Amino acid sequence: MDIHYFAAARAARGLDRETIAPQEGTLSDLLERLGAENTDTTTAGMSLAQVFDRCTFLIDGRSAEPAASLAGATRVDVLPPFAGG
Repeated sequence: MDIHYFAAARAARGLDRETIAPQEGTLSDLLERLGAENTDTTTAGMSLAQVFDRCTFLIDGRSAEPAASLAGATRVDVLPPFAGG
């Protein structure tokens, strides 16, 4: 499964994308695990777990809530709030 990080999520993770083994369970399970494993912070001092609290997510291109199943998923996009107009 590919995980693509954007903006503050990319800054907190230190990567723009990573590939992990296919996951079972829910998006929430994945986010909890990634947040616990990655404790670096952004320049504003936010951890990856804190950034996740402000994000929206796509699973295989579709909007997903934390309770969404990851069964068969190949891509997760992590989208923090974007500024601009």
